[in-house]
Amino acid sequence: MSDDQLVIRTDTTEGVTTLALNRPDKLNALNPAMFVAFRAHLDAISTDNTVGCVVVTGEGRSFCAGHDLGAIATGEKAPSKHFESETVDALEALPVPTIAKIKGHCFTGGLEFALGCDLLVAATDAQLGDTHGQWGLAPVWGISVRLPERVGRSTAKEMMFTSRRISGSDAESIGLVDHAVPRDQLDAYVDTLAREIVANSWGTNRIDKALLADRDNLTRSAALLHERSLPHGLPDDMAQRMAAPSRKR
Repeated sequence: MSDDQLVIRTDTTEGVTTLALNRPDKLNALNPAMFVAFRAHLDAISTDNTVGCVVVTGEGRSFCAGHDLGAIATGEKAPSKHFESETVDALEALPVPTIAKIKGHCFTGGLEFALGCDLLVAATDAQLGDTHGQWGLAPVWGISVRLPERVGRSTAKEMMFTSRRISGSDAESIGLVDHAVPRDQLDAYVDTLAREIVANSWGTNRIDKALLADRDNLTRSAALLHERSLPHGLPDDMAQRMAAPSRKR
């Protein structure tokens, strides 16, 4: 498989873009070449005004089994020291809403990848976990920050210290994923969610996401003042939407 096939991009006319990790024979385990391919797509999407929502998923039966241990053993290198972690950062920083669609395995590096998305939706029978401890590895892609942000510090510690795998259903119960649905309903559920997102003002969604990101570096009182100053302006489609006769009250 050529490197440009390691991540498949699919676009809909409604503005939903899907990025699918494409090493199904390896359960979409992440190697440096896959990161390079994924980053290229992220860079393109970040300035693409035809995209209103991005879904991240995996081809085959799994989302992502984690970092390819074979690539680690053979010393495969990314273009720069922190390229992988910076790619997860770039996913988190995309200006449009993102959804991780999780099925099958979602372990360690794969979980770190998913945590870079805004919303996480999993099949109830998916398996999620942080297995750094099982392999004697140390996290460097952000899980020590993003996992406790999702589930709380104590629960994150338990997951990290035990390398325990949990189901999509259990992940929903602790807030690791936002929704867990039966596997045969996963595609339809995420499709509906993405369509709901792109049906609203893309400008508002971008502003909302930027304000939420800004909040991380501000005190509460500063964040309130920041929001009311309209730091990211107003959506371009505000007047059009306000004038539309079909708008909801």
